[in-house]
This record gives sequence, C-alpha cells and structure tokens, in this order.
Amino acid sequence: MAVISQNPGYISTTTSSAAADPLLPWLWSIEKALIHETTSDFDELLSNCIKSFSNDPRYKNDVRFLKIWFLHMDRSSDYESVFREMEKNKICSSNCSLYEWYALFLEAKGKLIEAYFIYHLGISRNAEPIGRLKKAQVLFLERVSDIVTIGSVQKVGVLLENGGTYINPWLISTTKKLLQEMNDQILKYEGYYASNKPYKGKVALSTLQKSARNKTVEIGGYKYQIKGCAGQGGFAQVFKAHVDGNLDDVVALKIQKPAFPWEFYMYRLLDMRIPESERMNFGFAHRVHLYSDYSILVSDYLAHGTLQDAITSNLVTNVAMEEELSIYYTIEMLRILETLHDAAIIHGDFKPDNLMIRYSRRDLLEDKDSFYECSGSWKEQGLCLVDWGRGIDLRLFPDDAKLMGDCRTSGFRCIEMQENKPWTFQVDTYGLCVIVHMMLHKSYMEIEKRPSPGGGYVYQPKTHLKRYMQVDLWKNLFMKLLNTSPTEDHKSLLRNLRHSFQDYMCSNPQLIKKLKQLLVKQKNSLCSA
Repeated sequence: MAVISQNPGYISTTTSSAAADPLLPWLWSIEKALIHETTSDFDELLSNCIKSFSNDPRYKNDVRFLKIWFLHMDRSSDYESVFREMEKNKICSSNCSLYEWYALFLEAKGKLIEAYFIYHLGISRNAEPIGRLKKAQVLFLERVSDIVTIGSVQKVGVLLENGGTYINPWLISTTKKLLQEMNDQILKYEGYYASNKPYKGKVALSTLQKSARNKTVEIGGYKYQIKGCAGQGGFAQVFKAHVDGNLDDVVALKIQKPAFPWEFYMYRLLDMRIPESERMNFGFAHRVHLYSDYSILVSDYLAHGTLQDAITSNLVTNVAMEEELSIYYTIEMLRILETLHDAAIIHGDFKPDNLMIRYSRRDLLEDKDSFYECSGSWKEQGLCLVDWGRGIDLRLFPDDAKLMGDCRTSGFRCIEMQENKPWTFQVDTYGLCVIVHMMLHKSYMEIEKRPSPGGGYVYQPKTHLKRYMQVDLWKNLFMKLLNTSPTEDHKSLLRNLRHSFQDYMCSNPQLIKKLKQLLVKQKNSLCSA
C-alpha cells in the first residue's frame, strides 16, 4: 500500500501487490522523480498518471490520487482548468480534502473570495467529514480577518477584495445580523409576535410531522384546526388550517424549526413596496409567532394548486403544455418580476412550485384590450409568488455590492452561479427561463455556449424549439434573459419581452378565445383532482 503524505515531497510505501493496485508503481515513480527533481520527466509523469486513472472507478475517491492531481495543479499555469477537470471526473467530490486543499491553494495565491466560496461549495455538498471542513472555513476567516475589512465581514458576511464588495445574502450570519439591526422596526410590524421561550402548546408541534389531520393547535390566542399537509421542505412544513372553527377562514401555517423570522420581514416589505394594483401577485402573511425553538407563519391559503401542478398534469399524458397557456404564464411571470425587481427585491427561489395559480370567479372576457391591460376578470386571474424565505432586499446592501452564493436548487442555478460569478436579478430570470423550458419541452433546461455572429459566444438552451412554435418569440426571450448586460435597463427589458408576447396574443382574437377555453379546462382538471 502506498500513501502520499500531506507533504507531496514525501511518499512512504509498504509491500503491496502492484497488480492489485495499479496506481502503486506510479506512486513509486513519482517519489523517485520528486527526489531527483527531474522537472520535465516529473511533469510528464504526473500528466500520464492522471490520464491513465481519471476514468478508473477504483481511484475516484482515493486521496492518494487526489494528491497527484494537486501536484499537477501546483505546476500548471492554468490551475482553474485543472480543478474543472477534477470536478468533471468527480475526483473525491464527496471528500472534504478536495475543497480544503483547493481553498488553501487559492488562499496562497491571494484569491480570498474564490477560496471562501470553495469552502462554501464543499459544505453545501456535505463533503465528509463535514465538521473538519466547517472548522477549516472558520480558521480561514480568522486568518484573513487582517486582510479584509472586518466591520463589513461582521455586518453582513461581506468579504472585500480589490475594492469590490461580495455578499452571500443567504448566509445565516447575514440574515441574523440584518434582522438584529432592524429589530426596532420589525417589532412595530402588524402581526409580529415574539417570545424568547419555547413553544409549550397542548399539541407538540413535532407530532404534526407524523399525524396532523384534525389536530387543533393553539397559537397566540388563535385555534388552528389542521386539515392536512400542503407542503414540506427541509426545515419547514406547511399545513392547511381553519381558524377558530370557521370553515370559511382558511389559512396556511408554515411551521419551521429553528425559528425563521426573515420570511415575515419579506412579506411586510412587499406590503410597503409593491403597488396595491399588483399586490395580489405576491402572497400575504397575516402574522408570525416566534418562539425560541419554532416559528409559525400564518398566510393566505391558495387552493388552486401550483404552476408545477399544471406542468405535471401535462406530463401524465406525455404532452407539453399548449403554447397559448405557456405564453400566458410567461406574460404573468414577466409581469411579476418586472414589478418585484423594480422594488429592489429578489425572490431567490423562482420555481414553478412557488407560483400558485389564481383563477377568476368571473367569466374571462375575450376583449383584447382587457387582456392586454390585465383588467376586469383578467386581473383576478394569474399567478401568485409565495415562499419568501430566500428573498433579498437589495436596499440593505451597498450600491456596489456583488451578490455571491449558490441557491443549491438543482436545475435552477443561474449561469453566474455555475461559473462562480456575481449575480443579482439573474437568479430569478434564469428560473423563469427554466419554467418556460419545462412548459415547452417537458424537461429542465440545459444550456450551452454557442458562437455569436458578432464574435464571442452566447448562452442558449440545448433543446431546439419545434418548428410549429412561435420560434422568434421564444428565441428572443432566451437570448435576452440568458445573456443580460449589466448596463441594460432591466425593467425595460422585462416590459418589452412581456409586450412582445401580449402583442402576439392580441394579434388574433381566436388566440384569446382559445386561451380562455384552455384555462377553464385546466381549472376543472386541477381543482377536481
């Protein structure tokens, strides 16, 4: 058995069968080359070793082979491409050593921001042993505390490099510090009830995970009769409930452990910044009860299902959503993001299961002006964006702040996250593109770089549009939202895209008539399920 020590200049070996361990002779050769410092032979030896075993499943999680990669990286002029190859070949991707060593490598080169996010990447993947990696990240932050601006780090989890401000808005330390600074303001919010004691109701909240139906939970003077579980995540469960025995007073209870007041702040922020005429598109929270161990957010219950439900209902019959419906929901999503981003708010988790469907109680008008202006019964129809736990208030950060961090939602990581670059509104607009792709193609979106006629490259979905689709409309949407320019007027971009789809729908009265029929059919299908 051969083991390369933490110091790559030393290799200790014991008697072992080279036939059973083909990597072993290479380790002996690398040790010999290190001792004799034969540079050209050593570089070739490392390269050949990596080529020989990169696809060998026996060494995917072998730390000895990982160290060979780092010897190669240390001698390469393009260390980033070496790391990308390691990622591509999944070399020790579940081992904390990959992230710890690469972060140390970056730190030695003065790349502190990149090093910080490599620690974060490993932690997000639960690389083992996770405790060691978390400790290494803490030690890293302590080491760089003399280099970065400490006040900024303590304030909102910021690291400064080359004069730029980088913020991960989803760090617990970030939201905790911001909430502390706004505590006096939040205490004045209507519906905010906080206690520093644990929840001690007659029905333990932990028991609701196993059996909740018809249990009555008393919270803050209200009695909530649980009628069923409406959703579940890693830290929270959402229940449908009647308030004080009133069958007409139906709410959603989001019970979360540990307590999480940030979402309630985001809902009150929406109350203040979103125009009243658009407020129905963003959900509403009545109150929040905070305890030392739990938080219970009480919000509107929307009974008509989600956009994900609508997409899934088409998958059952193996057909994509009708294009008129896809266009309608694209218009509604563009309208929502146009309003939201203009208020300096990012949702941060823009996906179809967070978009509730609203159906009008009145007959939808076939008048194109009502449709275009979203007035009359069309105003009551649409989507409602919920689940604000990842919401971001941009006005809480410096104007020059660059947002970093990974949403870790498979299929919804924007291009900037994939390439470890700063982002702002792209986290939402990329989600919109994924949803559109799901409606059109019944699958998540994969992207690729394509040569641009003007030089350089652009990002486009890999899946090609069908010839019978409104190809120009969809191509323009993907091109504009996947290749946004920092200097472009974001609000105008979203508005112009929305108008392009509205203009198409209003170009032929039969399109609105067909859309109306499809929405009625969809409502009957989803609401009877």
